Amino acid sequence: MSSIRFTAIKNIAKNAISYEVKSSEKVTSIFNENVFTLKTARHYLSDDAYKSLLASTSGGKKIDRAMGNNIANGMKAWAEEKGVSHFTHWFQPLTGLSAEKHDSFFTLKGDGTAIQEFDGGALIQQEPDASSFPSGGLRATFEARGYTAWDPSSPAFVMETGQGKTLCIPTIFVSYTGESLDTKTPLIKAVVALDKAAVDVCQYFDKNVSKVNATLGWEQEYFLVDAGLATARPDLLLTGRTVFGHAPAKGQQLEDHYFGAIPERVYAFMKDFETESYRLGIPLRTRHNEVAPAQFECAPIYEELNLAVDHNTLLMDVMTRVAKRHNLMVLLHEKPFAGINGSGKHNNWSMSTDTGVNLLAPGKTPKTNLMFLTFFVNTIKAVHDYAELLRAAIASAGNDHRLGANEAPPAIISIFIGKYLTEVLQQIEKRVSGNFDETDEAILKLDIHKSIPELMLDNTDRNRTSPFAFTGNKFEFRAVGSSANCAVPMTVLNTIMAETLTNFKKDVDALIEKGDKKEVAIMQIIQKYIVESKKVLFEGDGYSEEWEKEAAKRGLPNVKTTPESLDAYASDKAKKLFEDHHIYNHLELEARHEIMLEAYIKKVQIEARVMGELATTQIIPAALKYQNSLIENIRGLKEAGLSADTYHAQKEILEKINEHINVISTNVKSMIEARKKANDIAHSREKAIAYCDEVKGKYFDIIRYRTDKLEVLIDDSLWPLPKYRELLFLR
Repeated sequence: MSSIRFTAIKNIAKNAISYEVKSSEKVTSIFNENVFTLKTARHYLSDDAYKSLLASTSGGKKIDRAMGNNIANGMKAWAEEKGVSHFTHWFQPLTGLSAEKHDSFFTLKGDGTAIQEFDGGALIQQEPDASSFPSGGLRATFEARGYTAWDPSSPAFVMETGQGKTLCIPTIFVSYTGESLDTKTPLIKAVVALDKAAVDVCQYFDKNVSKVNATLGWEQEYFLVDAGLATARPDLLLTGRTVFGHAPAKGQQLEDHYFGAIPERVYAFMKDFETESYRLGIPLRTRHNEVAPAQFECAPIYEELNLAVDHNTLLMDVMTRVAKRHNLMVLLHEKPFAGINGSGKHNNWSMSTDTGVNLLAPGKTPKTNLMFLTFFVNTIKAVHDYAELLRAAIASAGNDHRLGANEAPPAIISIFIGKYLTEVLQQIEKRVSGNFDETDEAILKLDIHKSIPELMLDNTDRNRTSPFAFTGNKFEFRAVGSSANCAVPMTVLNTIMAETLTNFKKDVDALIEKGDKKEVAIMQIIQKYIVESKKVLFEGDGYSEEWEKEAAKRGLPNVKTTPESLDAYASDKAKKLFEDHHIYNHLELEARHEIMLEAYIKKVQIEARVMGELATTQIIPAALKYQNSLIENIRGLKEAGLSADTYHAQKEILEKINEHINVISTNVKSMIEARKKANDIAHSREKAIAYCDEVKGKYFDIIRYRTDKLEVLIDDSLWPLPKYRELLFLR
C-alpha cells in the first residue's frame, strides 16, 4: 500500500494540469449563459406564456397549466440550440444532496416516427418513483410513488457534464399523499410564512410594503488535496475525513496560509469552477486561502434565499466535478484533518422589502431605526426562544467534530451584537416599563438615532466564537457545517422568525387596542422582548470554560452531540411551531428526526468500519514489518558481541511499537463488539446514542492516538497512508 502513497507523490511533480481555462472570457459575457432567465424566456415564449411565467416567478402565482406547453416548448427550443438532448427534474431529497433522473426529448409517434418532444405535463410534474431515498417511514415500498413538481421561482438551467448537456428543472419532491420528501418544499413554505409575518409588521412603518424576501449569502469553505494522494487514503474516499494522521511539524501555526497567494494549481481550479458557476448564474465574488493549509473559501453576492440555497447545492456538485479535471479532490467534510481548522458554511441572513429596504440595516432617522430595532430585537427573541431547534438544524456527525473547536463556535447558541447595539438595548431595557413618550422623542432621548448609524463605521464582525452574530446589516449563522444543505437551518430560522413576528404583532395590537399609540406600543414590546431574551446575548470568548459555566447559569442549552440535539425536532414545541405555520405536519417532522438519526448512525458506523479495517490490514502489518526489522537488527548486534547498552534505543522503540500494536488490536476488537451491540438496538435514538457514546466515544480517540504514535515511530518508507504533510502541502 505504501507504494501507492509514493507513486502518488511522484505523480504530483510531473502532473500537468489537463484542463486549460479560457482566461479571455469576461464574467459579464458568460453570466447566466446556461440559465433560462426571464430575459431569455422573453425571446422564446409568447406574450401570454411569458406573463404567466413572470407572474409565477415574481408574484408567487401558480403556473397556468394552459400555458405549460408553450413554456415547455420554449425551454426545449432554447436547450436544443445548446445541444441538449435530455431533461431532468432536479431536486434535493433528504440525503442533503441533489438528485436527478434524465429523460430524453426523443419519443416515437404512433406510426413509429421519431420526434423530439417536451410538453407542459413533463415540465410541471414528473413521477420519478425514487423510492430508495430516505423517507423516515413516510413511504412504504409498496406505496413508493413520489412526485416532483416544478419550482418556477428557481430558473431552469443547462448542466454540462463531460460531453453531455442536460436541461435541469428545479423541483420539489413530495409523496403520493402530499408529504414533503425534500429540503426545498419546507424551505419555500418557511419563506412564505416569514413573508406574511414580516409584511404585517412592516405595515406599522410603511404601508407600501407588500412583500418581504429572506436573503442569503453563504460562505463555502473547503479543502483541496491531490486526488492521487486522497485515493491512497481509504478513509478520505469513504468518509470524507482522515480517521488517522499525526500532526505535521508545520500546520497552521505560522498563519502564513490565510489570505496568502493562491497556489497556481489551485488558482487554475478556481477559475475553472468559477467559469462554470457563472454560466449557471451563481454570482461568485470572493475567493481566498483560508486559515488551514490546503483550505480555501468562496462566497457569492447575496440572493433571494430559495435561489441561494439552490446555487450552493449546485456549486458543491460543480466544485467536486471540476476538481477531477485537475486531478484534485474537494473535501467538504467539516473536519477532514485533526489539529487544524475545520470548514463551515457561514449563512449570512437578512430580510428585504419590495420597496428596497434591508430590514436589518440601521437607518438614518428615528422612524427607520425603530423599524430596524423591531426586526433586530425580534430576531434575538426568536433565537432565544428556539435555540435548541437551531442547534438541531446544524447537527451532523461531521459538525460534531468541528463545533467547539478553536475555529468554530461552541454548541451553545448565543448572539453577538457588538458594543453600540448592546448599549442601545441596555438603554431601552432600563427605561421604566410603559414610560415611553411619542416614539420620536423617546428615541431622541435614547440617542438611538445617533448610536446606530455609528455601526456602519465600526467593525461589528469581531467575535469569531459566536455562532450567531450581527455583522452590520445581517445576522451570520456561523455554526452551519460546510457539507450541509443550507435549506435545513434556513427553514428553521425563517419559521422561528415568522412565529416571533406573528406574536409581536399580536402583542403590539393588544396595546394599541387598550389605547396606546402605535409607536409607544412598539417600544414597550421591544423592551419586553429585550428583557425576556437578553440572556442569549454574549460578547466574550465562546471557547472559554468560564462561558460554559456562565451559559449553564443562564439556563442556555449546551447540547454537544447530534443524537441528543436532534431531540428538539421531536418536541411538542417544535411540532406546534411547524404545524402552526404549515411547514411540517407531525408525520413529516418525525420522519426527519428519524432520517437524521439514521444518517448519523450510518456515518459513524462507516467510520468505525474504516478505522478497524485500516488498523488491521495496513497499520498493524506495517508496524509488525518494522518491528521484525528491529528484532533482526538487535539479533545481529547481539551476535556481533555488542553489549545491550549499544542497542537500548532499538529495544525501547520495539517495546513502544509492541505496546501500541496491542492497544490498537484490543480496542479494535472491542469496538467491533460494541458496534454489534449497537446494531441490535431497534430504536433509532438509542442506537444513535450507543454509536456516539459506546463506539465513537470509547474507542475512536484511543485507537487514533495509538495509531498516530506509530506513524512517528515506524520507518517512513513502510507507512502505508499519505501523511498530513503530503496531503496538506503537496499540490
